[in-house]
Amino acid sequence: MGQNDPRRQIPRTDLLLAHPELRHARSRLGDDVIRSTVRDVQEQARRGDLDPGDVEAMVLAAVASRAASSFRPVLNATGVIVHTNLGRAPLSGSARQALLTAAGYVDVEMDLRTGGRSRRGAGARQALLDACPAAEEALVVNNGAAALVLATTALAGAGEVVISRGELVEIGAGFRLPELIASTGARLREVGTTNRTHLADYAAAISTQTGCLLKVHPSNFRVSGFTSGVGIGQLRSLADEHRVPLVVDLGSGLLAPDPMLPEEPDISGALAAGADVVIASGDKLLGGPQAGLALGRAEVMARLIRHPLARAVRADKLTLAALEATITGGQTPVTAALHANPIRLRQRAERLAAATGGRVVEHDGRVGGGGAPGVPLPGWAVQLPEPVARRLRTGDPVVLPRIHGGACLIDLRCVPEADDDRLAAAVRSALGPIHVGPRAEGS
Repeated sequence: MGQNDPRRQIPRTDLLLAHPELRHARSRLGDDVIRSTVRDVQEQARRGDLDPGDVEAMVLAAVASRAASSFRPVLNATGVIVHTNLGRAPLSGSARQALLTAAGYVDVEMDLRTGGRSRRGAGARQALLDACPAAEEALVVNNGAAALVLATTALAGAGEVVISRGELVEIGAGFRLPELIASTGARLREVGTTNRTHLADYAAAISTQTGCLLKVHPSNFRVSGFTSGVGIGQLRSLADEHRVPLVVDLGSGLLAPDPMLPEEPDISGALAAGADVVIASGDKLLGGPQAGLALGRAEVMARLIRHPLARAVRADKLTLAALEATITGGQTPVTAALHANPIRLRQRAERLAAATGGRVVEHDGRVGGGGAPGVPLPGWAVQLPEPVARRLRTGDPVVLPRIHGGACLIDLRCVPEADDDRLAAAVRSALGPIHVGPRAEGS
């Protein structure tokens, strides 16, 4: 490298690392991350892609914009409340605060009064029991699939799990319930047909090999027409007659009935109808963190709690804290979005349309996340040209709209009203030079 080579002007690594702003950045970023950022910028200068005099400023800007996590906050403008690709349920303010508290040392498994060890997550357990008096015992594991695996393993072992063919569902990412249960060593005993199953089908299948009866709510699809199924109450009588436990997997996690979703089963109702164990997810309609919930009769639940697999699928302190706060705290974002006032949604949409030149159109939201399939949630959206969608997804803040019918739709149902101005600014920035036609009359 010659004396006049401009690369000699590239700031040395040790001098850059000694900069006060980089030293301060070590409180949120690891030293390896900072060093890697410095090397990347220096390499740009060595290739001639960056002036050596701009290296320091580029390093400081890169470090300032770098977060410890790769996750980016998203404004959900799809109208889908429990959006699996966006992490399902957004947490309430109470749950978020609980996460901060639980991030340090907490009494997750200690009785501070006696100084001895206590039951893990006692607060979350009690919150569930208080919210669902029909349950005698409750257990929290890391997700809904884990709760199902634990229940079938603890109750059936290598025996048979009797289930209707119409309830052999496939959940997200291609995972299928039959394969999930079979992976535990249990054997599926399928009864009935895809569209019709009768009590006699279950009765004929029960034998000395039966470990449990399993009823699964098909929460992500619907079968209509010439159909029939067997209710929990009918299965309860059969379970009592043959002394086998009855497990009900509801999936979506409603603790009690919701008038907005009259056909969506709830945990309290399933227990009252006779289920020994009810399984659900915590991050769907309950509006909490990812978790598997199992509630039911103490005698049957004890078999789940004592099983060695329970240790492998147990929930961590962050989940337990957020779940307890979700139940005992204020209204969750999921509940707020589910019960959003259509009139207020239209007012907000009209304001956004006026600020961006968009057009207000009717738009039905959805529960999403495998809950209440096909149930429309009447609302409104702002219609924009389709190319705007990509700009919104890659902008700052990130906005995820819905693309439908060759247009970009902005549904405000899941966007906190406090973010309306940020959303409008993001839309105006994304529109750029794109021509937007006149708004429809009356919109």
